[in-house]
Amino acid sequence: MHALFVLGDLRAKLVKQFQSRFVYVTEQNAEGIYIAEIDTEAALVVDDKPGLKLKVGDHFSASVLPSREGGKLDIKFREIKLTVYGLGDYAFVTTADGHGVVFKEGHSVVMVFAAHEQLHEGLTKTLKAVTAKAAKWRKGELVTFKASE
Repeated sequence: MHALFVLGDLRAKLVKQFQSRFVYVTEQNAEGIYIAEIDTEAALVVDDKPGLKLKVGDHFSASVLPSREGGKLDIKFREIKLTVYGLGDYAFVTTADGHGVVFKEGHSVVMVFAAHEQLHEGLTKTLKAVTAKAAKWRKGELVTFKASE
Protein backbone atom coordinates (compact mmCIF):
# COMPACT_ATOMS: atom_id res chain seq x y z
CA MET A 1 0.00 0.00 0.00
CA HIS A 2 2.88 2.36 0.82
CA ALA A 3 4.34 1.88 -2.68
CA LEU A 4 1.01 2.81 -4.29
CA PHE A 5 0.88 5.96 -2.16
CA VAL A 6 4.46 6.94 -3.04
CA LEU A 7 3.90 6.29 -6.75
CA GLY A 8 0.61 8.20 -6.66
CA ASP A 9 2.55 11.14 -5.21
CA LEU A 10 5.12 10.77 -8.00
CA ARG A 11 2.31 10.82 -10.58
CA ALA A 12 0.97 14.01 -8.96
CA LYS A 13 4.41 15.59 -9.36
CA LEU A 14 4.42 14.59 -13.04
CA VAL A 15 1.01 16.24 -13.48
CA LYS A 16 2.51 19.38 -11.95
CA GLN A 17 5.37 19.25 -14.50
CA PHE A 18 2.85 19.42 -17.33
CA GLN A 19 1.31 22.62 -15.95
CA SER A 20 4.28 24.46 -17.45
CA ARG A 21 3.88 25.68 -21.03
CA PHE A 22 6.99 23.91 -22.37
CA VAL A 23 7.91 20.43 -21.20
CA TYR A 24 10.92 18.54 -22.51
CA VAL A 25 11.06 14.76 -22.39
CA THR A 26 14.50 13.27 -22.94
CA GLU A 27 15.88 9.78 -23.30
CA GLN A 28 19.61 9.45 -22.73
CA ASN A 29 21.62 6.25 -23.17
CA ALA A 30 25.00 5.05 -24.49
CA GLU A 31 24.07 6.03 -28.07
CA GLY A 32 23.23 9.64 -27.16
CA ILE A 33 20.21 11.75 -26.31
CA TYR A 34 16.73 12.10 -27.84
CA ILE A 35 14.73 15.23 -27.00
CA ALA A 36 11.04 15.98 -27.53
CA GLU A 37 9.52 19.38 -26.85
CA ILE A 38 5.88 19.33 -25.80
CA ASP A 39 3.91 22.57 -26.00
CA THR A 40 1.18 21.88 -23.46
CA GLU A 41 -1.14 24.41 -25.11
CA ALA A 42 -1.09 22.31 -28.30
CA ALA A 43 -0.90 18.87 -26.64
CA LEU A 44 -3.49 19.27 -23.97
CA VAL A 45 -2.99 17.40 -20.71
CA VAL A 46 -5.81 14.90 -20.31
CA ASP A 47 -6.23 14.04 -16.67
CA ASP A 48 -9.99 13.96 -16.30
CA LYS A 49 -10.26 11.43 -13.48
CA PRO A 50 -8.87 11.44 -9.98
CA GLY A 51 -7.36 8.06 -10.94
CA LEU A 52 -3.72 7.27 -11.29
CA LYS A 53 -3.10 7.91 -14.99
CA LEU A 54 -1.58 10.90 -16.77
CA LYS A 55 -1.82 11.15 -20.56
CA VAL A 56 -0.44 13.95 -22.69
CA GLY A 57 -1.71 13.67 -26.25
CA ASP A 58 -0.01 10.76 -28.00
CA HIS A 59 3.38 11.81 -26.64
CA PHE A 60 3.56 10.61 -23.07
CA SER A 61 1.63 8.60 -20.49
CA ALA A 62 2.26 7.50 -16.92
CA SER A 63 0.05 5.07 -14.98
CA VAL A 64 0.26 3.77 -11.44
CA LEU A 65 -0.71 0.10 -11.36
CA PRO A 66 -0.95 -2.38 -8.48
CA SER A 67 1.49 -5.28 -8.54
CA ARG A 68 2.71 -8.10 -6.33
CA GLU A 69 5.62 -5.89 -5.25
CA GLY A 70 3.18 -3.23 -4.01
CA GLY A 71 2.86 -0.97 -7.02
CA LYS A 72 4.55 0.12 -10.22
CA LEU A 73 4.57 3.20 -12.41
CA ASP A 74 4.45 2.51 -16.15
CA ILE A 75 5.81 5.33 -18.30
CA LYS A 76 5.45 5.34 -22.08
CA PHE A 77 7.30 7.77 -24.32
CA ARG A 78 7.92 7.06 -28.03
CA GLU A 79 9.17 3.46 -28.20
CA ILE A 80 10.18 3.50 -24.56
CA LYS A 81 8.18 1.76 -21.90
CA LEU A 82 9.72 1.88 -18.47
CA THR A 83 8.53 0.60 -15.15
CA VAL A 84 9.33 2.22 -11.82
CA TYR A 85 8.94 0.05 -8.72
CA GLY A 86 8.71 2.17 -5.58
CA LEU A 87 11.76 4.06 -4.43
CA GLY A 88 15.25 4.50 -5.84
CA ASP A 89 14.44 4.62 -9.57
CA TYR A 90 13.86 8.36 -9.86
CA ALA A 91 15.29 11.72 -8.82
CA PHE A 92 13.94 15.27 -8.62
CA VAL A 93 16.19 17.97 -10.06
CA THR A 94 15.96 21.77 -10.07
CA THR A 95 17.93 24.34 -12.06
CA ALA A 96 17.56 28.01 -12.95
CA ASP A 97 15.78 26.91 -16.18
CA GLY A 98 13.12 24.74 -14.50
CA HIS A 99 12.56 21.49 -12.64
CA GLY A 100 12.41 17.86 -13.65
CA VAL A 101 12.03 14.22 -12.73
CA VAL A 102 14.72 11.79 -13.93
CA PHE A 103 13.85 8.07 -14.20
CA LYS A 104 16.44 5.30 -14.42
CA GLU A 105 15.77 2.17 -16.44
CA GLY A 106 18.71 -0.16 -16.90
CA HIS A 107 21.50 1.79 -18.62
CA SER A 108 19.34 4.67 -19.81
CA VAL A 109 17.48 7.55 -18.20
CA VAL A 110 14.31 9.39 -19.13
CA MET A 111 13.67 12.91 -17.88
CA VAL A 112 10.50 15.00 -17.81
CA PHE A 113 11.62 18.64 -17.51
CA ALA A 114 9.27 21.59 -17.03
CA ALA A 115 11.00 24.73 -18.31
CA HIS A 116 10.14 28.20 -17.04
CA GLU A 117 10.26 29.36 -20.67
CA GLN A 118 10.95 27.81 -24.07
CA LEU A 119 14.58 26.74 -24.47
CA HIS A 120 16.12 28.12 -27.67
CA GLU A 121 19.90 28.19 -27.19
CA GLY A 122 21.94 25.14 -26.28
CA LEU A 123 18.97 22.82 -25.83
CA THR A 124 20.97 19.58 -25.74
CA LYS A 125 23.68 21.02 -23.49
CA THR A 126 21.11 22.45 -21.04
CA LEU A 127 19.09 19.23 -20.78
CA LYS A 128 22.21 17.06 -20.47
CA ALA A 129 23.38 19.30 -17.60
CA VAL A 130 20.02 18.89 -15.83
CA THR A 131 20.17 15.10 -16.24
CA ALA A 132 23.76 15.13 -14.92
CA LYS A 133 22.46 16.35 -11.54
CA ALA A 134 21.12 12.81 -11.01
CA ALA A 135 22.88 10.57 -13.55
CA LYS A 136 26.63 10.48 -14.18
CA TRP A 137 27.98 9.11 -17.46
CA ARG A 138 31.52 7.97 -18.23
CA LYS A 139 32.55 6.80 -21.71
CA GLY A 140 28.91 6.44 -22.70
CA GLU A 141 28.09 4.22 -19.69
CA LEU A 142 25.74 5.17 -16.88
CA VAL A 143 28.00 4.84 -13.82
CA THR A 144 26.01 6.43 -10.98
CA PHE A 145 22.43 7.43 -10.34
CA LYS A 146 21.55 9.55 -7.32
CA ALA A 147 17.93 8.83 -6.44
CA SER A 148 15.87 11.34 -4.45
CA GLU A 149 14.04 8.89 -2.21
